[in-house]
Amino acid sequence: MPFEEFTPLNEKSLVEYIKATPALSSKIGGAADDDLVIKEVGDGNLNFVFIVVGSSGSLVIKQALPYIRCIGESWPMTKERAYFEATTLRKHGTLSPDHVPEVYHFDRTMALIGMRYLEPPHIILRKGLIAGIEYPFLADHMSDYMAKTLFFTSLLYHDTTEHRRAVTEFCGNVELCRLTEQVVFSDPYRVSTFNRWTSPYLDDDAKAVRQDSALKLEVAELKSMFCERAQALIHGDLHTGSVMVTQDSTQVIDPEFSFYGPMGFDIGAYLGNLILAFFAQDGHAAQGNDRKEYKNWILRTIEQTWDLFHKRFISLWDQNKDGPGEAYLADIYNDAEVLQLVQENYMRNLLHDSLGFGAAKMIRRIVGVAHVEDFESIEEDKPRAVCERSGLEFGKMLLKERRKFTCIGEVVSAIQQQI
Repeated sequence: MPFEEFTPLNEKSLVEYIKATPALSSKIGGAADDDLVIKEVGDGNLNFVFIVVGSSGSLVIKQALPYIRCIGESWPMTKERAYFEATTLRKHGTLSPDHVPEVYHFDRTMALIGMRYLEPPHIILRKGLIAGIEYPFLADHMSDYMAKTLFFTSLLYHDTTEHRRAVTEFCGNVELCRLTEQVVFSDPYRVSTFNRWTSPYLDDDAKAVRQDSALKLEVAELKSMFCERAQALIHGDLHTGSVMVTQDSTQVIDPEFSFYGPMGFDIGAYLGNLILAFFAQDGHAAQGNDRKEYKNWILRTIEQTWDLFHKRFISLWDQNKDGPGEAYLADIYNDAEVLQLVQENYMRNLLHDSLGFGAAKMIRRIVGVAHVEDFESIEEDKPRAVCERSGLEFGKMLLKERRKFTCIGEVVSAIQQQI
């Protein structure tokens, strides 16, 4: 082990670490000081992230800190999250290798992951959405990633013994689960020092969220599901800031919030952030580019993502219906009619779960602690608040009325009616 106890790295000490770690130095052509270019690029809430470029290769080093970076040491946070991130990257990487970066090295003592560097022109999807860039394979790639990672880590594929063993392991990621419980399902609905919004324009809107009894009943149900339903190994933070893209590549990163939870939390987080991107577009419109066509592309992407996911998930189910999965035993659900009924019910519930979780994620990004660049990059407060209010109103409606939607096309129509 290059370091015997946890030490936060900087650009200088990272060189020494790489020199002492063959799994890393071999990827970049050695670790001679003169040959390495190291840049700290972590702009997230939690971690250090270094890009390392050597004479014959490159990689990324990600190190978890024992506190929330964007707040400081006053909010401690376990660095064990790095273990769960590395474990999930490797597991999801075996299931969806085209859409998860390879892990080269993991050091549990140092809470450090060395992985493939997603070189330019890869950018964070959220930044591409702000810039108005269309990605022709995005729906195809993300639906494939979600279908495979969710199906193959569920009881539709595993027996109950294997599933419970895996669930038990990931119960250790309790601190990040509790953080999600607080910032998604609790703080937006009460007075909290961490909450913020575009004041004074959204003061009444934030108050209305805190006073909406019907909304509180629905979010309580979702929180219960989040805490109690160990359905699949989910990413746990699958927003548009956790996806890197080019015109023909889609890579899912940062699964440090991963645990065995409800599938709809991943699907909803991703779709909910696309909906937020839609409502932010008017704030990025300019003379000669009203973003109307781009907003239509976002809506098509939302619809295509769910429809392709549905198709692929059912296809995986059909291919493995006689396999080891113990959710629906083959000798009970033994004819096409009953299997179809089971699948239709399962996917209907999953759609409603996804819409609910997506709505909760939308609300928390407008009146909670951590906001999204889609809105934050709109410089003037008043137009930003107009966009945010549209997103907030839609999120509230979606959370309370999600069960009335029978397909994703109806959701897209409701988005169009909101504006």
